[in-house]
Amino acid sequence: MLFSLADLSFRYSPASTPVFEGFSSEITAGLTLVRGVSGGGKSTLLKLLAGYLTPQSGRVHTRHGRPPDRDFKRRETGFVFQQFNLLPAATVRRNLELAGLIAGIEPGPLATAITHWLDRLGIGALANSPAEKLSGGQVQRAALARALAKDPEVLLLDEPTSGLDDISTGLIASVVSEWINSGKSAVISTHDPRLAETLAPVSPHSILVEIK
Repeated sequence: MLFSLADLSFRYSPASTPVFEGFSSEITAGLTLVRGVSGGGKSTLLKLLAGYLTPQSGRVHTRHGRPPDRDFKRRETGFVFQQFNLLPAATVRRNLELAGLIAGIEPGPLATAITHWLDRLGIGALANSPAEKLSGGQVQRAALARALAKDPEVLLLDEPTSGLDDISTGLIASVVSEWINSGKSAVISTHDPRLAETLAPVSPHSILVEIK
């Protein structure tokens, strides 16, 4: 079990419509695809899994049998938000360094991981460029490299191929496939059929969470 959700209820304010009410699910290791209508709670679910949001009632437990805490967020998850959240004035390399150092990775192994993932995602030549100079697709790949460089146990990816062309989507799907096949896990919110079709055969235990 990677995550366990039981009778989960969450809303953003007391007067707002619940995003989840009595929602339960088990997410196993490997690949999980989260699908549903726009605004249906996919992004919220990922933030609840990571511990960025706290449910009003019910519970979210990680594989350790407890709610996600600061160390879980810092060390065990690699989160790619839809907004990406790169520091615009910092170089691509520095963005990755900061995430890795906060996760407690030693500088030597971190530098090796940063070079590997930037090259693997085709943006090694941009390592010393300010993030604000990158194109939209390059920013998406840099955000994924930042998550991977931490070497987390689980990737939480929120629409990682939104707006990308087929070549970039194929590259991201290939990298995530390699990640799954290395024994790691990924929970991916996506409405992109290209990504779903490519990744679904990757893990024999892949599951689909439908949010209606």
